[in-house]
Amino acid sequence: MNLRQSELATKLESVRSQIAEAAIKAHRNPSDITLIAVTKNFPASDAALLADLGVRDLGENRSQEAEPKAADVALLTAQEITWHFIGQLQRNKVRTVISFADVIHSVDRLSLVETLAVELERSGKSPRVLVQINLDQDSTGRGGVSDDAFLSVGDAIVAAGIRLAGVMAVAPINQEPDRSFERLAIFHEQLLANHPTATWRSAGMSGDFQVAINYGATHLRLGSSILGSRHLLQ
Repeated sequence: MNLRQSELATKLESVRSQIAEAAIKAHRNPSDITLIAVTKNFPASDAALLADLGVRDLGENRSQEAEPKAADVALLTAQEITWHFIGQLQRNKVRTVISFADVIHSVDRLSLVETLAVELERSGKSPRVLVQINLDQDSTGRGGVSDDAFLSVGDAIVAAGIRLAGVMAVAPINQEPDRSFERLAIFHEQLLANHPTATWRSAGMSGDFQVAINYGATHLRLGSSILGSRHLLQ
């Protein structure tokens, strides 16, 4: 084990212990929670090392970085990876994203659903998708559909024959994460009433994942707590 792999192994063990502790405290089974290691701004070599350490879910924010990285990782490890696209998705990037992504977390408007439907039919791909809900109505910088329109987006996804997995959100920086994730849980229950198989709740990042677990998060998107401070790839 080289120095970088040892460093990643230590941080990964710590994070997994924290996830297990938070899950047990919330009377949940830790095995019901999926850890997504967000490798944005880190090289393919780090992603491959994580895969060899047992991480099977990797997340990326930018299609221009993610597409070649996914190809490189496939050459560096024999492990099977589930790639999650968690960044804002533009319609002109849909074709690129579905070329590598197994899960898309950031579907937040009807026009995007329309484009996805066309490109998925063309490609024959069938990724899972989540409805991203904007929990901060004062800001649109992180994307997400408003809380009074997310159900229509979910309905449109299903009507288009796309696999609806659940909901995703980012806790606003100006709001207590408890309040944010409690709201997300309520919205998710509303979606489940119409689409009971959409059980995924993607919530929680390095600074708030323990709170997210307490409010039912099934998928955690963690970067710096595993990989360290981000740096720009050269």
